[in-house]
Amino acid sequence: MIGAEQRPAAQAASASAGTRPPVQARVVVALAGIMTFSLVVVFFGAFAFGLSGLQEQRSQHELYQSFRGLLDPSSPIAPSIGGDITPGTPVALLNSSVAGLRSVVVVEGTSSTDLMAGPGHLRDSPLPGQPGESILMGKSATAGAPFSAITRLHKGDLIKVTTGQGTFRFAVEDQRVAGDRLPALPKSGALLTLITSTGSGWLSHLAPSHLVYVDAELQGKTVVAPQGVQGVVPTAEIQGHGDPSSWVFVVFWLQALLLGSIATVWLWARWGRWQSWLVAAPVLFAILWGLSSEVLRLLPNVY
Repeated sequence: MIGAEQRPAAQAASASAGTRPPVQARVVVALAGIMTFSLVVVFFGAFAFGLSGLQEQRSQHELYQSFRGLLDPSSPIAPSIGGDITPGTPVALLNSSVAGLRSVVVVEGTSSTDLMAGPGHLRDSPLPGQPGESILMGKSATAGAPFSAITRLHKGDLIKVTTGQGTFRFAVEDQRVAGDRLPALPKSGALLTLITSTGSGWLSHLAPSHLVYVDAELQGKTVVAPQGVQGVVPTAEIQGHGDPSSWVFVVFWLQALLLGSIATVWLWARWGRWQSWLVAAPVLFAILWGLSSEVLRLLPNVY
């Protein structure tokens, strides 16, 4: 039996023991939150610099097959060469051995969403080969980084562009950064400008700090530009801007991740570790993929 003098000590010990589970529960919840956040960050890094490149390669393969079919003389559908072109439509093939560009498909539009599939054509500029300055943008670090090597281009290097109006060759004139003097329209009447982001040091492509522009002059004659070029483009399509419309989908995927995590814990408690992961892992992977894709669209379009 416990003596009278021992009862307070026993009661204190019992009270102390009773307070431990809530503390431990808070620690478990905090650790789970930290682990979940770390998982999201790690997965996003893997997606941005790896998995998104695989997604871009698949898009490029499909776009290439579609565009090559449109260029076939027997095709009943003509390729788009001007006017109001739907964003995401393939409009050109880009080649430059120096910049590592080999039959890269250029799509119409330059938002982060458009550039996930490859380089994009700024919609308020003419297509390559038409009079004026044609502007193409591409990512330097994510989604396959198709423009990561355009900084290797120097004066005299050739860039070949194929559109629905033919194949055009451009000779590089200069490389510049924001604030430098804008180039004048050359005598040929057509200028091609490639835009991406870059930095300095060995992390230049992973942590770009500024925009870079490569200007090239058409070698040959221009072709007629159809009427109806886009007058004003949204801010999201200007170089260095992200796509804020993705916030809605980011919130949706975060909610899906929360629900998926709760469901995984519930399954773990009822079924066990391996059974629950067999069911939950593919679902969580799909959710993380969708979330990472939308977050990537929030980043600057040329990153």
